[in-house]
Amino acid sequence: MNSPWRVLIVDDNEKNRDMLARRLERKGYVVSQVERAQGLLSRIQQDAVDLVLLDIEMPEVSGFEALQSLRACYSPTELPIIMVTAKDQSADIVRALELGANDYVTKPIDFPVALARINTHLSHKKAEQAQRESEERYALAARGSNDGLWDWNLQDNLVYFSPRWKMMLGYQEDEIGNDLQEWFGRIHPADRERVKSEIDAHQQGLTSQFESENRVQYKDGSFRWMLTRGAAVYDPAGKALRMAGSQTDITGAKVADGLTGLPNRLLFTDRLGRLIEHSRRHKDHLFAVLFLDLDGFKTINDSLGHSAGDQVLVEVAARVPRCLRTCDTITRLLDLSTTARLGGDEFAILLDHIKDPEDAFLVAERVLHALALPFQVAGKEVFTSASFGIALSSAGYEQPEDLIRDADTAMYRAKSLGKARYAVFDADMRASVIARLQLETDLRRAVEREELRNVYQPIVSLRSGRIVGFEALLRWQHPSRGLVQPVEFIPLAEETGMIRELGWWNLQTACRQISAWNAQQVGSNPPLIMSVNLSARQFLEPHLVKRIGKLLHDLTLPGGSLKLEITEGTVMEDAATAAQMLLEIKSLGIQLSIDDFGTGYSSLSYLHRFPFDTLKIDRSFTKMMGEAGASMEIVRTILPMANNLNLNVVAEGVETREQIAILKELQCEYAQGFYFSHPLTPSEAGSLLERHRSGNTFDVGNP
Repeated sequence: MNSPWRVLIVDDNEKNRDMLARRLERKGYVVSQVERAQGLLSRIQQDAVDLVLLDIEMPEVSGFEALQSLRACYSPTELPIIMVTAKDQSADIVRALELGANDYVTKPIDFPVALARINTHLSHKKAEQAQRESEERYALAARGSNDGLWDWNLQDNLVYFSPRWKMMLGYQEDEIGNDLQEWFGRIHPADRERVKSEIDAHQQGLTSQFESENRVQYKDGSFRWMLTRGAAVYDPAGKALRMAGSQTDITGAKVADGLTGLPNRLLFTDRLGRLIEHSRRHKDHLFAVLFLDLDGFKTINDSLGHSAGDQVLVEVAARVPRCLRTCDTITRLLDLSTTARLGGDEFAILLDHIKDPEDAFLVAERVLHALALPFQVAGKEVFTSASFGIALSSAGYEQPEDLIRDADTAMYRAKSLGKARYAVFDADMRASVIARLQLETDLRRAVEREELRNVYQPIVSLRSGRIVGFEALLRWQHPSRGLVQPVEFIPLAEETGMIRELGWWNLQTACRQISAWNAQQVGSNPPLIMSVNLSARQFLEPHLVKRIGKLLHDLTLPGGSLKLEITEGTVMEDAATAAQMLLEIKSLGIQLSIDDFGTGYSSLSYLHRFPFDTLKIDRSFTKMMGEAGASMEIVRTILPMANNLNLNVVAEGVETREQIAILKELQCEYAQGFYFSHPLTPSEAGSLLERHRSGNTFDVGNP
């Protein structure tokens, strides 16, 4: 109590009152005095008195009568009353105590004794007030809190459940008693033993706080996810006497994926973090993360629509848990940085309490088998498979995201090995990841350090053997690794988005180069054409056409000198939008080529929907020409169809005279490949053009 105590002295002897008042005031008390007991109650109520020194022998109204009046309104704790009596009046003392006096002092007053007794009773009052305020705060908190509160007396095994605790489970206050079974009996059978073990661990002092996520049965029979927290009170010997805590409904956050009903990523990583922390103290505790990615899910979305894809995801979310134990956790990994659901075909599984790595492998095999069965979607049977990456806790992880990342890395290794399988993360993969991060860092600096190079492969007329143009191919001259091939850095650039910057550098440089070559060959008919690959990410840039138009204007380069090569997949992602974009590009006079035809959607019927000028036969088909089989038949189909659609055809990857002869027989007009030339530096390509101006054309088997 911060303010000084207020003491009221009631005595008809003025000398006694004044002497006692002065001595108490010197000790810090605020003292007031009255000489009679009439109106004492109203005086106390008005002055908020903390303790009364009341003389028994008083005129008109005795001390006994005043005591009875005060006790009718105040308890001994609320208002301590010390009676003042003569030394030989023991009967008065007994009567005063029977009427509710807290204590007594005798005349003449021994001040140290009186002061000690005053301090004692005011200390008791202070303690009682503090306890009452604490109880009031607790009651107020219990009423106002959104959490349910519980208080478990371990001596009699009875539990107090707050009204809010009961309400969270759909019950009225009088419908749940104070037996421990009211709580444990409602915990999901699959969670009950784990919760008990977590409580035991805390009572034994093994954990600083009890905290558990578990399912508790609602009144209607359904289960809701609860986060239960608590702490124990121990006796001097370390034995738990009592536990108290709270209960929070986390169902909304626990099942955050509206499509599949699976736990969300935040809670998955939270549980994973707890296991990592637990494994630091228990070195023999082994768990694993399995990263699952559906194989070919994009094809299902593209061919049957996103609704069909969602049906597959829901069924996957139903099948996989049947392959797991109740202590395991599965989540659907959505990109938390955006509200868009980009496929959403990635899942993570947390396997707890495994004996050895073989347990994780067995689970992966069970899930692979379960997902190999057909899915019924829109009345059709759809098949998919999954690739798994496995990361084991034995690697000594510090952060949950590191474990998920390594399992993700192992999943990509599984996909590269042929899909529908699993791979375990190991030290070699870690080294590969580190190398990839370094490569990404170096690639981000490649443009500013002027490490990018364009090389040019000639495109040749199969009628004349003359060069009609070049394809600009991007290379990276790394300062320490030397020449880095596109297969090493282009996929990384695509994944990170750096392909936009690299692709624009490639396009600018190629346009400058063809502008210079055509200027040196004034009068050539027709001018050389430069083919440049346009990535899917570049194609989606909103201001791409405007930027290309400005580039052509600045270089005074006719649009017909530029041909942009676009893959099948790029235009088929959103055919309507792609068609509009291609028309805008065509409006600049630029030619368009469909690249790697036959390797993607392999649809011959859609080409008439887009304004392409050229079709390029992929090198994989060119390589197989001359052999009986599907590749040859595809080429035989493509060429007549292209001619009927008035499309030029360029065959890539030409390496032999036999391939040239077949292409000419099938009336293919143009080709490129090692038969004519490897990709050349600008100076090498310039020298080749000089030779061709002198009449040294390529041998294409003309008589």
